[in-house]
Amino acid sequence: MSFELNPQLAKDTTVIGEFPLCLALLSKDDSVPWVILVPKRENLKELHHLPMEEQQQFLLESQTVSLALETTFQPDKLNMGALGNMVPQLHIHHIARFKDDIAWPGPLWGSTAGKYRNDETQNEISARIQNALSHSSIFNKAS
Repeated sequence: MSFELNPQLAKDTTVIGEFPLCLALLSKDDSVPWVILVPKRENLKELHHLPMEEQQQFLLESQTVSLALETTFQPDKLNMGALGNMVPQLHIHHIARFKDDIAWPGPLWGSTAGKYRNDETQNEISARIQNALSHSSIFNKAS
C-alpha cells in the first residue's frame, strides 16, 4: 500500500518538501504562514497510532518546522493542532500567529476569510520556509 495525500489537503496546500516521516505542506490560506505535516502512512488518523519511534521522529520534524516558522516570521505565538474532523487523514497544523491576525487571540479555524494567496505570494512564502528548513539535514525541498 502506498501513501496518498487526501484530495482536500492536496487542494488546499502546496508541497514544500518532505522529511523521513512527514510530507510538509504550506496552506494556501492567505491569513498567516501555516505549515501542515502529514505522516506518510496509509489509513492513519491519530498520532498515538504511530509506533513510538515514529512518534519521536514526528516530534523532531515538528520542532524543525516550528523553529523555521519562528525564525522566518517572528510570530507572537505558534499554534499546533490536529483536528481531523473534516479530513480524517492525520495532519498536524503548525501556525504562526500574530496579535494583528484575523482571529487573534482566538483559534484560526472558522475565522479566516477562506481566501487563497496568489501564486506569487505562495511561492515566496514557500521559498522562505524551504530556506529555513534547508539548514536541517532531515529535510528535502520539493522540486
